[in-house]
Amino acid sequence: MRAFGRPQGLLGRLGGVIMARMNVDCGVWVIDLLEVKPNDSVLEVGFGPGAVIERLSGLISAGSVAGIDPSAEMVAQARSRNATAIRTGRVDLRLGSVERLPFADDSFDKALAINSMQVWPDAIAGLREMRRVLKPDGRIALGFTVYSGQSNEGVAEKLTAAGFTNANAVKSDEWFCALATKAG
Repeated sequence: MRAFGRPQGLLGRLGGVIMARMNVDCGVWVIDLLEVKPNDSVLEVGFGPGAVIERLSGLISAGSVAGIDPSAEMVAQARSRNATAIRTGRVDLRLGSVERLPFADDSFDKALAINSMQVWPDAIAGLREMRRVLKPDGRIALGFTVYSGQSNEGVAEKLTAAGFTNANAVKSDEWFCALATKAG
C-alpha cells in the first residue's frame, strides 16, 4: 500500500516511477477504448504519477482533463509531470477520494481509472460518485494490468450495480477493461 495503493514517502516515490512505466501503455489502450476526442472533458481517478494524464492532455486540445488521487506524493509527481498543462488551465489535479469527488454533477464526458478500483474502500460507492460527475451518455472505463491483483470477474457487474448501462469487459493479452455508459 505504501508503494502502490496509497503511495507515500520513499517507497511512494519509487512506486510512482514504477507505475509511470507499468500503467501508461494500459492507459493509452483504455483512452483508445473510450474514444477520447479533442473537445472532451475527462476525469481520471487514481492518476498516480500522472503519466496517463499527460497522454490525455496531449489528445485534448479544446477540452479539459481533471484528476483526483488520495496520495499527496502522487499529486506532487503528477503536478510536476504536467506543470505546463496545469499552468495553461487545461489540467486540474487534486488530492482527494473517489468517494467524495470535488466536482459538480454532470461535469465530464468521460472518466477512467487504471489499476485503481481494487484499492478503493468501497468500489460501488466510488463508481456511483463517478457516475454522478459524468454527463448523461458519458462513458467510463476501468483498466487493469495483470499486476493489479484485480480479477476480470465481476467488474462489469459492479458498474451495473452502480447504475451504469451497457457494461461490458474487453480483454487483451496484458490488460482488461470494463466499459459502461451513464444513461441519458
